[in-house]
Amino acid sequence: MTGAARRIGRAIALELAAHGFDIAVHHRGHDAAELRHTLADLHALGARAEAFAAELADEAACEALLPAVAKAFGRVDALVNNASAFEHDSIATFSAATLDAHWRINTAAPLLLARALHAHLLARGTQGCAVNLLDQKLWNPNPDHLSYTLSKAALETATTLLAQGLAPVLRVVGVAPGVTLPSGPMDATEFAVSHRMTPLGRSSTPEDIARAVRFLIESPAITGTTLLVDGGQHLAAQPRDVMFLAREAIGDRK
Repeated sequence: MTGAARRIGRAIALELAAHGFDIAVHHRGHDAAELRHTLADLHALGARAEAFAAELADEAACEALLPAVAKAFGRVDALVNNASAFEHDSIATFSAATLDAHWRINTAAPLLLARALHAHLLARGTQGCAVNLLDQKLWNPNPDHLSYTLSKAALETATTLLAQGLAPVLRVVGVAPGVTLPSGPMDATEFAVSHRMTPLGRSSTPEDIARAVRFLIESPAITGTTLLVDGGQHLAAQPRDVMFLAREAIGDRK
């Protein structure tokens, strides 16, 4: 799985390892301490876990990743596209370069990896599953994080197209988290306020997302759809990203 050494990716890896999966831990090579910690915890759960470094924005490196995993493990049954670029821009600050940077990691890489998994499964004569991490804001749009949102919207459409084009060998599904961990410049107070801005009074946790991913991998009748795991956040229209709404709410209390 991509981006598996930290944050939500780490939680997904631990959930899968606790239920009998071996884990290929993709990382970018920037934080060796986090990687070592994750690998140690996966090994403690009895899983075989190995690290694979790759820059997903590099097409050649991305295309080489799954064959390297397959060679090391002998087989690959599931792919979790978790790694993501997330930088703020707006209509006013948008540039083609910013969109391209998000597009390469958030959209193109998952397609390349799903195609490679399909080829691997086809050669083995078996079936598998690819899970794409999306975002609830696709169902509750606002123009903040414009390039990120466009790249995830393309990936949501690609989830449908891949499910159609790669069946019956590969199932392709999505999981759309809500406010799960602090991101970007969000501080702890802003996160706590944002996390409560849902109909259920709480958004998703990393463990919620991990359980949803495992459920989809283990559900052979599900493809071409997305689970929204967000405390119902997508049901409440929000004109801006929750970080900015939280800042307004905090400011009103002062």
